[in-house]
Amino acid sequence: MAKQDGILKIQGTLDNLTFYKSTDGYVVRTKGGVSRSRILNDPSYARTRENGAEFGGSASSGKLLRNALGTLLFNAKDAKLSSRLMKVMSDVKNLDAVSVRGERNVAVGIQTDAGKLALKGFDFNARAALNSVLYCPFSLNEVTGAIELVNFNAKMQLRAPEGASHFTMQNAVLLIDFETGLSAIEYSNLVSNELQATNLNIVLAPTAFPTGDGVPMYFMLIEFFKRMNGLDYPLNNGAYNVLNLVRVG
Repeated sequence: MAKQDGILKIQGTLDNLTFYKSTDGYVVRTKGGVSRSRILNDPSYARTRENGAEFGGSASSGKLLRNALGTLLFNAKDAKLSSRLMKVMSDVKNLDAVSVRGERNVAVGIQTDAGKLALKGFDFNARAALNSVLYCPFSLNEVTGAIELVNFNAKMQLRAPEGASHFTMQNAVLLIDFETGLSAIEYSNLVSNELQATNLNIVLAPTAFPTGDGVPMYFMLIEFFKRMNGLDYPLNNGAYNVLNLVRVG
């Protein structure tokens, strides 16, 4: 290890040298680390290869779910969604008690009660969790996928962001097979109302239940808008919108 001398101090990597600041000042050393070839072939790195394979599988499962949601996800997500969802998918993968190490996967883990529970309630926008925005009980019909809110008072039971004048609600049912990568989704009607103190009965009913194989997942979307001259404008690019995974299985 050598110390940097001179007026200009460098941080970063150049060719085979790494420049950085430590408690000893600005230093430089040759770039280290284990070669890719050794990691892929050395028996002592078997656990590393197993962990890498499972990590990649969890990341792919998270991407599969995000892509399957389609338009629901466009206006209700945060910047760290991918990493947050990958963490939950990894937890689900760990519940696979059948496969050997290195081959544990979400497709098996999600079949367990604990796996379904791990994903239940996941908020795709961490800035707007469903239980901190909606203060009204609702019922879910698992056969039809319909969600119903009775005597819902938007002014009292919806924590709307400042500047919002209207809101919309929608739900969807997704069938997703993490083994084959196939999915099917059906969306409900879109209910739009003013943020006022009138009691409403709201029914969000998908046009049909999706067909195919996979685990059923039920979602609720709440979006906020400011209506001006007959047009709805989203607030802060959807920063306050909610997308929640209400139930799995």
